[in-house]
Amino acid sequence: MFGLFQIMFPLVFILVFGIILVTIIRGVGEWSSINKQPILNVDAKVVSKRTNVSRGHHNHGGHVHSSSSTTYYATFEVQSGDRMEFKVSGKEYGLMAEGDLGNLIFQGTRYHGFDREI
Repeated sequence: MFGLFQIMFPLVFILVFGIILVTIIRGVGEWSSINKQPILNVDAKVVSKRTNVSRGHHNHGGHVHSSSSTTYYATFEVQSGDRMEFKVSGKEYGLMAEGDLGNLIFQGTRYHGFDREI
């Protein structure tokens, strides 16, 4: 039994370390790829909005504390009919309404802003 532990522990450690390393390399590669793309300004329409609420419970000294976090998303439709969903700030989410027309600014999958037409 002890010999099995001596073999398995290093293998599991190397596997976990390898997964972390691959995740970091992919993240840097994606970030670099997005940075190489041009920043585009296109006419767009807000076609939908959604939120994702995640909840958590934490135990501190016998007291349970609950917390929540909200992520905001907006889907835009461009003139070609293509739709793109981006994560937006809560402030921008609150200022947008479905049907708003304006100028969408983005770089690959990275949202930069939306200037509504008045």
